[in-house]
Amino acid sequence: MARLPKNADIPMRDGVSPSCVALPRLRQSPWPTLLEFLAERLPRIPRDEWRARLRAGEVVDDDGRALDEHTPYLHGQRVYYWRTLAEEARIPFREVVLFRDAHLLVADKPHFLPVTPGGRYVRETLLVRLKQALGLPELSPLHRIDRETAGLVVFSVRAAERDAYQRLFRERRVDKIYEAIAPWRDDLAWPQRRVSHLREDETAFYRMREAAAEEALPPNSETWIEPLERLGPDGRYARYRLRPVTGKRHQLRVHLHALGLPIVGDQFYPVARRGPDDPEDYTQPLQLLAQVLAFDDPVTGQRRHFQSRLRLDSHNLPPASAQA
Repeated sequence: MARLPKNADIPMRDGVSPSCVALPRLRQSPWPTLLEFLAERLPRIPRDEWRARLRAGEVVDDDGRALDEHTPYLHGQRVYYWRTLAEEARIPFREVVLFRDAHLLVADKPHFLPVTPGGRYVRETLLVRLKQALGLPELSPLHRIDRETAGLVVFSVRAAERDAYQRLFRERRVDKIYEAIAPWRDDLAWPQRRVSHLREDETAFYRMREAAAEEALPPNSETWIEPLERLGPDGRYARYRLRPVTGKRHQLRVHLHALGLPIVGDQFYPVARRGPDDPEDYTQPLQLLAQVLAFDDPVTGQRRHFQSRLRLDSHNLPPASAQA
């Protein structure tokens, strides 16, 4: 029998949807009460805290009814609870909603703001901010861009339509254009087509690297790169248009670095200038922008074309030696 969808009417709190856990269907349960199950199966929350949450009505069933510490274990029941969120430093940049209808929402994400919760960020993410501001519990990103990257992020508004839209990205049926500011090289022919195998850097999990030729790994990433204009009083930098065919993590950053063109403001390439949990330097944003997304809408049949209103900073370029 198909699994029933989660109850979308269980409300969000501070823009965060409740967590849901299904009680296993067993012939004989080793847990006489819900409290015993939660304490054993979800031990990251101490038993006493589970008891306090149950007493406070912070755990509910599929109908939104509060469950208490004496509630018996019920095979197949689903229960919902809300995470206790730690205080987070405010990221001092705001997102802008560019488009919204019954199916899609498109936002301009600022530099430094994560798209989804993870690690030290929950409230301070694009998804949670939008859910909280707009009251859209089923909102879900259809793709991701790095926290350091600015620009377009497209969301599905309805859970039932999410897979149809995500399939566009999986099947590479979305036209994507990025812009970046990086050093100029006179010895490169344009346009450049960079094809390589990207894999996690064994020396730093938060970085990627291109596989060496002797590793004999098949290509899994492709980017087309072309310059748009020379920048700076001496022309040492340029604005580039990037067209990624694939969507590997850090793909554009690694491909430009591999060409000897590290993106201005990149804290991880060519060398890591900080750790992933170190404080941000808001004065040096990564000069990478998700500028254009276009696709044929699988739900409405419309041609969709979205363009960011953000602009990269071409006026405060560092000395070229600082990028080496």
